[in-house]
Amino acid sequence: MRNLFFTFAMCVALVTLQACGGDSSSTEMENTDIVPSGTYTGTAERVDTEEQEIYVETQDGKTLELYFTDQTKLTQNGETVSFDALQKGQNVEVEVEKKGQRLEPVAVRILE
Repeated sequence: MRNLFFTFAMCVALVTLQACGGDSSSTEMENTDIVPSGTYTGTAERVDTEEQEIYVETQDGKTLELYFTDQTKLTQNGETVSFDALQKGQNVEVEVEKKGQRLEPVAVRILE
């Protein structure tokens, strides 16, 4: 009887946690990758102007989550541009620096 009660309690807890987990149709991307410092080419899969954040899918299928800093240099055609020049679907080249378990974009170049 005790095992039955324990199993029931665990099922209720799991259902409750899953229900509190949020909307599965959320636009928030999950399953991002941490890569070594370096330069990567890919496509901007998501651009969040408010957070100054982009998600880049690299040519080898990795997804990079990048929050811009005041030091991030963004260029297009050799000229510095503002963050709102970035749009979903654009090809980009990103230079990132790995800092612990996050990636910091040093430079982002819009290729189109």
